[in-house]
Amino acid sequence: MSTFAGKVGVVQRVLAEYRAPFFNALGQACPGGLEVFAGEPRDDEMIKTATSLDSAHLIHGKNLHLLKSNFYLCLQFGLLRWLKQFNPDILIVEANPRYLRTPAALRWMRKRARPVIGWGLGAPPISGLLTGLRRRRRTHFISQFDALITYSQTGADEYARLGFPPERILIAINAVAPAPTHPLPVRPVPAKDQPERVLFVGRLQARKQVDQLLRACAQLPELLQPDLVIVGDGPDRERLENLAEEVYPRAVFTGALYGAELAEQFREADLFVLPGTGGLALQQAMSYGLPLIAAEADGTQADLVRPENGWQIPPDDLPALGAALSTALRDIPMLRKMGAESYRIVSEEINLEKMVAVFIEALKRSLP
Repeated sequence: MSTFAGKVGVVQRVLAEYRAPFFNALGQACPGGLEVFAGEPRDDEMIKTATSLDSAHLIHGKNLHLLKSNFYLCLQFGLLRWLKQFNPDILIVEANPRYLRTPAALRWMRKRARPVIGWGLGAPPISGLLTGLRRRRRTHFISQFDALITYSQTGADEYARLGFPPERILIAINAVAPAPTHPLPVRPVPAKDQPERVLFVGRLQARKQVDQLLRACAQLPELLQPDLVIVGDGPDRERLENLAEEVYPRAVFTGALYGAELAEQFREADLFVLPGTGGLALQQAMSYGLPLIAAEADGTQADLVRPENGWQIPPDDLPALGAALSTALRDIPMLRKMGAESYRIVSEEINLEKMVAVFIEALKRSLP
């Protein structure tokens, strides 16, 4: 494993629990020290945050959340104090101009001739009120970084269109788990009278569009209708359970599952479906050899969901979701081949180890 000897500081608005394995892995690759500064989310975000890290130090800041929606801003107290105390050789920050203390952190590092790396999804087109001003502000903000790390080729192209040098943009495909150590599960072709099993895993909230999945299953021909297992909890659960009783009573809601219980659900499934935004469970599903149906969202899905292992569908498109389900469930041998390709992708191409390697490369490139 490649390593970086300097002291590395990372600034996050919040440190979600799912991101802790990545920072632990990055900490192991940074023997000179890694510290992560992060605050708390808004109450309505319902983000489960990490409370500590095993291979890095987590520094708790205080976030002041201002305004909402397109005008949301965040002020992080204690950031400069932490920088002075930790005194990093290099800093990684979220490439988001909405975080009001980031420019101060950039200036602090610049006065000491130390590099700063931006990390973000990309820079999608801006529309609405004050479009020109917001675009100029974003372009200036991005230009201050020594390098940019993004999750996808889509993000890299968006940064390049803002004028950032393409040779200083690195792609670290989003990963939440290491390469699988368990073998590819063996799934027999179900008997003719045995329905296939479709699995959803995620937080139950409106943007996940589980209601679309329920309706799409209900519209399939009766002989094609699968057992539908919905794993997760959240504010939309009661509404979804009521809807399921009405349109698709075969759906089973398990609540949140972890560890061996969650792994068993992945092993028992034939197809994984993510009809709305998000995508963290996609990689986990792939590690259990599952083909995928996923809605196009922020561009990161394109790296995981390919014609060889699944279907990407437009968001909010019930007919497209139904058509993909119909195609998938009519050809189980094809699903098995696609599942094997999912397993290969996360074993060889997209995993925590690969993601950490890109960050280490960015750190090394950014030093003079």
